[in-house]
Amino acid sequence: MIVEMTIDSIRVSLMNYQRVVILKEKGAERFLPIWIGPAEADAIAVKLQDVSVPRPLTHDLLRSVIASLGAAVNSIIVCDLQNDTFYAKVILDLDGKRVEVDSRPSDAIALAVRAKVPIFVEGHVLDKAGIILDKETGEPIAPGQAQTGEAGEKKPDEEEIRRLS
Repeated sequence: MIVEMTIDSIRVSLMNYQRVVILKEKGAERFLPIWIGPAEADAIAVKLQDVSVPRPLTHDLLRSVIASLGAAVNSIIVCDLQNDTFYAKVILDLDGKRVEVDSRPSDAIALAVRAKVPIFVEGHVLDKAGIILDKETGEPIAPGQAQTGEAGEKKPDEEEIRRLS
């Protein structure tokens, strides 16, 4: 099962200045944080904010090359998570066929915002790394790996809190 997501935000850690793109499940309150590089964060932010650049960026070039070869970007899928590393695929339509191209999630997302195509996440990835924020405290509640609190809510254990921080 795949779940459609939107880009909620791109944030910068004040501790180490690393960037994280926050995907949000469409029609729900589950989020997926994915750490990305500064260049990819800038490439996504530039397009989301409609900033014009004098020359095409790498992801603009990639989109142009795909179109020049007669293909079209259909969607992207964050398809796996292994050893804290996310994996993605860019789904292309070419001559009536579906072609899947391996990608880093950050590059796939940067391409998706340019092509204005859906962003999907495999359900098992979202189950493993997705978080829900407590509406009162703003603290993360991690589904699937947490202990149940008084009201039946799932509370993150110490390892999950360390990983999310």
